[in-house]
Amino acid sequence: MLNFRRGRTREEPEINLVPMIDVFLVILIFLATSTTYSRFAQLQINLPQASAEVAPERPRQINVAVDASGRYQIDRQPVSWTTPAQFADALRRAAGDRADPVIVISADAAATHQSVVHVMEAARIAGYGQITFTTRGAPAR
Repeated sequence: MLNFRRGRTREEPEINLVPMIDVFLVILIFLATSTTYSRFAQLQINLPQASAEVAPERPRQINVAVDASGRYQIDRQPVSWTTPAQFADALRRAAGDRADPVIVISADAAATHQSVVHVMEAARIAGYGQITFTTRGAPAR
């Protein structure tokens, strides 16, 4: 065999890092722009606190009670309805001339979540934005 490369130094292969860095930057930019971030930081939630103190009676409040079987009362008067709009009309009648009353929902612990949502939906339809819930304080040990 003849060696025609005698005297020539062998060139070492080299890896050019610039194209590889460019590819990694493109991948990083793609991942950064396509990732959805958690939206928990946007929610500002004020959690209710229960205390044993009795809240003072407010003149602008409408008390709505929901029992475990899904029956409703507005200011201790039973209310029957089939649509949230009818319940909103009952809330308006109970409010009378009170401007922007506070809707106080007293729901039984065994009441369904949907029954409370019905009250909230009716308050929204009636145009009342102030809703609160009653709680019972923990018994002293």
